Amino acid sequence: MKDYHKLLFPYAYNILGSSDDAKDAVQDVLVNYVTLPKEVIQNEKAFLVKSVVNRALTMRTRSRKFTHEDVWLPEPIATERADTNTNLKDILSYSMLILLEQLTAKERAVFILKEAFDYSHQEISEVLSSTVEHSRKLFSRAKNKIKPNEHPRLTVTAKLSANLLDNFIGVIRNRDIAGLESLITKDIAFYADGGKTLNVTKKLCIGANAVVDLLLYVYHTYQAGLTIIPSEINHQPALLYYDNDKLINCQVFELTDDNSIRQISNILDPEKIKRII
Repeated sequence: MKDYHKLLFPYAYNILGSSDDAKDAVQDVLVNYVTLPKEVIQNEKAFLVKSVVNRALTMRTRSRKFTHEDVWLPEPIATERADTNTNLKDILSYSMLILLEQLTAKERAVFILKEAFDYSHQEISEVLSSTVEHSRKLFSRAKNKIKPNEHPRLTVTAKLSANLLDNFIGVIRNRDIAGLESLITKDIAFYADGGKTLNVTKKLCIGANAVVDLLLYVYHTYQAGLTIIPSEINHQPALLYYDNDKLINCQVFELTDDNSIRQISNILDPEKIKRII
């Protein structure tokens, strides 16, 4: 069953945006599967994928969207050192998971199956017990909601990532405003999710001037004495902030094609970062 956990987890995680929920979905499906008469199952893999996708859709009971009052960020996965029982190549980028929050559950499932797993519309219709035409319509709606120019950059070399993160912390530490402005886009977005238990300084901040002020304030007020370690989260550059051995912030960066930072996602919710080593 370990191999099936590894196979099924990315399907559930990409739909739910939560590692814990994804593991629950997979476990529910596998527990049910072992009780079924195997002679009625013609294609074991297809049956399990269909079951876990639909289980994840059932669990995704509400649409989470960004507002100025509330920011919900997906649970991060450290893709450079994650559990070997996870198919890392099938885990979506962090920025893509955020973009997918704009979609309905069904639109999200179709988009993920088509783009992440290269399913045909015929295969998608079978997974969702729908029609090819309906699958095409859902995919078209999803593509229209996620504009091509919003698609995050997916490939960043380890050297580029290390240099960028080092420069980022350096200019903030030195209060180098011009240097920090040179690293970010004018329309940069800053998100912070403290969950239900942790208050954050600001949940959403847009624009270079405001984000620069916020980054400098947060670092010199709260982060200057922390241990900061570079990492890779959902295939994107990231910084992990530790107070002694306790992880308190996972900061994920999205880059443009010219290597400027255009989005910073801060996951401070203890429940969402507890699995990052």
